[in-house]
Amino acid sequence: MKKSDERGNSDSSLGHQPKDSWEFDDSVTAVFTDMLRRSIPQYEVMRKAVFDVGCKYVQPATSIVDLGCSRGDSLAPFVNKFGSECNYLGLEISQPMLEAARERFRPEIDKGLVNIANHDLREAYPDVEASVTLCVLTLQFTPTGIRQRIIKDIFLHTKPGGVLILVEKVLGATEELTALMTDIYQQLKTGHGYSKEEVERKRLSLEGVLIPIQAKGNEKMILDAGFTQLDCFWRWMNFAGWIALKG
Repeated sequence: MKKSDERGNSDSSLGHQPKDSWEFDDSVTAVFTDMLRRSIPQYEVMRKAVFDVGCKYVQPATSIVDLGCSRGDSLAPFVNKFGSECNYLGLEISQPMLEAARERFRPEIDKGLVNIANHDLREAYPDVEASVTLCVLTLQFTPTGIRQRIIKDIFLHTKPGGVLILVEKVLGATEELTALMTDIYQQLKTGHGYSKEEVERKRLSLEGVLIPIQAKGNEKMILDAGFTQLDCFWRWMNFAGWIALKG
């Protein structure tokens, strides 16, 4: 099969002006991969860690699901490695992101291996049987009141021996530690070329849209959903990644 390329987009996100309230619109989609590389600490390390731990649990003839797939950066390495051994489902609600992901995976979509679906997790969960479910920087954009239901739905649609991989921005254990980690994180972004004004403008635009909780809150939801093994495989200040195994 023709492998999906792993390119994101190369346009620079420097100078991008977010709206008053954050939207995953055409302007964000055009610079999204560059934006993540400049905004997410250890971005390439995190992406590789997600892939490396996920690969160990892929089961043939099952689905690999990416919740909030955006341009497909989390899903693409799995498509490239496992090809026709599995099928692949990416869920997204942003129309520009849907179009970008569908274009990226066009050959695989035409062959019936990949499906990029317009699906809102706030309303329902797809009928799927997954060995690996990716939820990378997605849950934080859903209302806190429905996150437990989403994770429970993930559990119910995961095959025994399958996993959830969750990556989230998190709050510190106290207000003081949250402030410390946030300050270091803001310094990282200015070190990656954003001005202090751009950092502050983006922060304000995300208020009420991206709602992080403490790491222990995410861990409790995962365990309460029924996953039997849980560990944090990556953490940098106020960002963390977990793998949760269904026994």
